[in-house]
Amino acid sequence: MRIIRFDNNGWRSRFDDDFNDANVCRIADAAGKVWSSARRGATVYVGYDTRHESEHFAVLVGAVIAAHGLNVIVSDSYLPIAALGWSVAQDRRAIGGVMLTASEASCEFGGICLRGSDGGPARDDFQEAVEKSIAALPSSSRGVISRKDLVGPYLSDLATLVDPNVIKESAPKVVVDSMYGATSGYAGRLLERLGCKVVHIHEQARDDFGGLHPRPSDPWLDDCEQQVVASGSAMGLALDGDGDRLGVVDDRGRFITAHQMVPLLMGHLVRNRHISGRVVATQSSSARIRRQADILGCPFTSVPVGFDRIYREFADGDVMLGAEEYGGIAYPSHLPERDGLLNALYMVELLAMSGKGISQLEEELANTVGAMSYVKRDVRLDVAAIESFRTMLPGLNPQSVSGKTPCAVGHVGGLRLQFDDDSWVLLRPSRTEPMVRVAAEAPTQREASDLVTGAIEATMVDV
Repeated sequence: MRIIRFDNNGWRSRFDDDFNDANVCRIADAAGKVWSSARRGATVYVGYDTRHESEHFAVLVGAVIAAHGLNVIVSDSYLPIAALGWSVAQDRRAIGGVMLTASEASCEFGGICLRGSDGGPARDDFQEAVEKSIAALPSSSRGVISRKDLVGPYLSDLATLVDPNVIKESAPKVVVDSMYGATSGYAGRLLERLGCKVVHIHEQARDDFGGLHPRPSDPWLDDCEQQVVASGSAMGLALDGDGDRLGVVDDRGRFITAHQMVPLLMGHLVRNRHISGRVVATQSSSARIRRQADILGCPFTSVPVGFDRIYREFADGDVMLGAEEYGGIAYPSHLPERDGLLNALYMVELLAMSGKGISQLEEELANTVGAMSYVKRDVRLDVAAIESFRTMLPGLNPQSVSGKTPCAVGHVGGLRLQFDDDSWVLLRPSRTEPMVRVAAEAPTQREASDLVTGAIEATMVDV
């Protein structure tokens, strides 16, 4: 049997490889052991997305966990991962949850994500305890589960987090692209309930995602971009496979990157909703987020890449929002986990309250925080080379990259070089694949590309 290890996204494998009943049972059995030893009789929630046999796997997980004397509630339908986390957080008897999903990965992959009692990601020590408890063979013990609607209460709560009157009065026309994933049917109906005119695409739940990668970024947003223009909509809203990330298309049919979306949402929260607090973003996020935080008077914290690093900051209780470079945004006042549907509601509310088009809001943001270009590149290496690079990384300190001299060098989570014009470049070995992820930001596209190329040439010559 395979040795199973969790990363920041839980455990993933291909359906034609190791994602099967036996390994799913082994993980469920281990989680059940750890949870029951901590609090026998506690409640565990189980949810699933639209992938191949996800409901079957969810019921199987629930029955194996229930055999450990735990009260297990399995969702009666597919659901966004935030709905599962919200259900856990609302129930004082709950000790955690399990979500059957591989998020934005292609349909060939299945996955398991573990949730903590607050509805957020399971803590590292819990996941390590589960790993150590995974038996070589699957358990044959099964317990009794119950099924429950976890989506309806979650959607009703979301609807209370925005102003329905201002949205209904504005009645914006929006394209909703569920990418055949876990928000299919839910996102569009929720926005219609709030008064939006909705154009639905990719709404039917499909286990093959219709050939799409359920990832809300180009090129997978082509249909959404085209539909926004064709229908004369004010905005396009696309949600990934498990609904934790949002992609936005403006009224001109252009994809808005997370580096633009996050500052827009920050301005909405502070100026329109009068919310304040600290902003936390990963170190590969745009400098525009920090600049916007300075303008809004919000304290700012940069953390290494990985949502788990953002999640740790929530414990201090002063965080307004946490954002990662891929478009995942979490609001700890709502849930210590990314929620694409809530971000969609906030974007619609921003549109309604501003009375302006998204493209106009983008231009105003660029005039305020400055224009920056973002470039990223993945460099694949063999296993020996990637390990050599990891070993060399703490000692790397290039004096110049693409003719620019760093004003600051950091080695936490990778090698990050900062320059005095707010440009930066980050080299980071992937945690899960034999590659180095390189990202850079600079005032122009060419400068950012040169930084990526220069950083690779300055650091990888001996790899």
